[in-house]
Amino acid sequence: MTKNPPQFADMNERSREVFRRVVEGYIETGAPVGSRTLTRTLTEQVSAATIRNVMQDLEHLGLLDSPHISAGRIPTQLGLRMFVDGILEVGDLTAPDRQTIDKTFDNDKEDVTTLLDRVGSALSGMTHGASLVLTPKQEAPIKHIEFVSLSRERALVVLVFADGRVENRLFTPPQGQTPSSMREAANFLNAIAEGHTLSELGAVITREINARRQEIDRLAAELVESGFATWDNADESNERLIVRGRGNLLSEHESEADLERVRTLFDDLERKRDIAQFLELAEGGDGVRIFIGSENKLFSLSGSSLVVSPYMNANQKIIGAVGVIGPTRLNYGRIVPIVNYTAQLVGKMIADRS
Repeated sequence: MTKNPPQFADMNERSREVFRRVVEGYIETGAPVGSRTLTRTLTEQVSAATIRNVMQDLEHLGLLDSPHISAGRIPTQLGLRMFVDGILEVGDLTAPDRQTIDKTFDNDKEDVTTLLDRVGSALSGMTHGASLVLTPKQEAPIKHIEFVSLSRERALVVLVFADGRVENRLFTPPQGQTPSSMREAANFLNAIAEGHTLSELGAVITREINARRQEIDRLAAELVESGFATWDNADESNERLIVRGRGNLLSEHESEADLERVRTLFDDLERKRDIAQFLELAEGGDGVRIFIGSENKLFSLSGSSLVVSPYMNANQKIIGAVGVIGPTRLNYGRIVPIVNYTAQLVGKMIADRS
């Protein structure tokens, strides 16, 4: 078997027609196509023996296969790829298919997750295949965030997005965190979340941490220089400022005030570090991908095909995809426009809601 079969255009007219008829017959019936069947459909009147010779040549090229001795031929994966890339004529979306897809988006009051469920169900019903709907993480701004402690080693973050999506993600919280500390982290994040995506919130927290760190360094430098304090574990995440002769500060009101300010800043810094860690764990938690009607293992199975089309947001950025998974003999000519049109409507819906 050659790894580089000839292009369809490089084959002679008889070979092209035999190849096309075999693939089309297989897609329609799922059964091998024999030489006697082709003698009744070919444009050129030739014998079954001649057709068998052509089919043997196509088999030698790796484009056709014979599942059983004396049986007809079916296209190989390589043959199907050449058919889809070079021969397939994609039809226009039919009026009934368009109406079915349009009805899926009729209820604009439903949240995005529910609508995407309906999209998947519609695709499955129309194509008799398994539908696939991939939604992006963190694309829409956060509307509300909540941390729920489930146990010492398990917690749940509930993310409500501005486009109506709700995601639940499980994560392992940092050691020593309590339900009250989680509520405090959520309250802080909700206060600054408006208009920010999850990843943007991380950048905001990082700026806050850097600002606190710089202020601590400036105030602490004066105290260390005056001999009132010294650093312990300097440059480490658990650094401390050890005060010497605290009683001597009673007459140094300015130093006492600076020390209190450093203590407050340290508390704030640690709180924001905890929040940043919560956010990082939430962002990397077990996220939500919607596979409707199928499981991920389907992609590794031989004999299956996936027709998929990406959809974009208002900024023309690819943020997800919809598709159909089925046997290799999918009706590609009909399914391709169905998937493409559905992807366009999903993208428009996401853009309108954001």
